[in-house]
Amino acid sequence: MLLPKFVHLLAFLAGFAAMEVVAWAMHRWVMHGPLWCWHRSHHEPGGGSRFERNDLFGLVFAALAIALFWIGTDVQWRALWWMALGITAYGLLYVLVHDGLVHRRIPFPFKARRGYLLRLVRAHLLHHRSRERDGAVAFGFLWAPDPERLEAQWHAQRRR
Repeated sequence: MLLPKFVHLLAFLAGFAAMEVVAWAMHRWVMHGPLWCWHRSHHEPGGGSRFERNDLFGLVFAALAIALFWIGTDVQWRALWWMALGITAYGLLYVLVHDGLVHRRIPFPFKARRGYLLRLVRAHLLHHRSRERDGAVAFGFLWAPDPERLEAQWHAQRRR
């Protein structure tokens, strides 16, 4: 019975990893595209509200996971249940890191001072330099490009 457990682990990891790809594509082409009307709230300073219209995207991703959990209750589709768990784990990590560490919308026990977490925070803050739909850099979340390269990319876009 080791093979089914291995398949479940692979499904979990696939769900988790696929979310970074899906999140990047959604962020780049949908949030900064036709659904900018939802995402704009995330690029506006302050606002004083605990919730943003942008938070609706979390409900969309949660609905996907819930559907996969439901389908995965059938034993022949069990791997989908594990994939949904991977998507959910990504979502929880996103809330902790994005809303906690980066934006401080929820309490977080420390600040990123060095290493990869600092790189992630810097990349996300560079993304927020643009308050418009177009002209942003760094659309991924857990995969953070080099901030110096992003800085150069941002300035190059401004010169166009």
